[in-house]
Amino acid sequence: MATLFSQIIAGEIPCYKVAEDDRFFAFLDINPLVKGHTLVVPKQEVDYVFDLSDEDLAAMHVFAKKVALAIQRAFPCVKVGEAVIGLEVPHAHIHLIPIQKESDMLFSNPKLKLSSDEFSEIASAIRSTL
Repeated sequence: MATLFSQIIAGEIPCYKVAEDDRFFAFLDINPLVKGHTLVVPKQEVDYVFDLSDEDLAAMHVFAKKVALAIQRAFPCVKVGEAVIGLEVPHAHIHLIPIQKESDMLFSNPKLKLSSDEFSEIASAIRSTL
């Protein structure tokens, strides 16, 4: 059974895509902490980020860096925080979250409720700065 993220990558489940190359895929988190909260995943189905080969892990971070810089241009912030938790979906992923302060990264914070138009505008804003 393919993971939720593999189904998103395959186009079987809709998403708000931000970026993609031959190995990685970035899309908006549908339960964002802040506007611009993005997930970066390998197209390879791997449960734990540290099960990736050294080469793939490094390449994933280089891809994430490009996305993070685009997020920062689209949503001015002090920094784009990075979190790897990996308990919610059994598919390696990195959270990229524009932050003004450390507490913006607390996953216990209330999640934003955004309309599909808002998600589309956010994804478009990030893509336009890539």
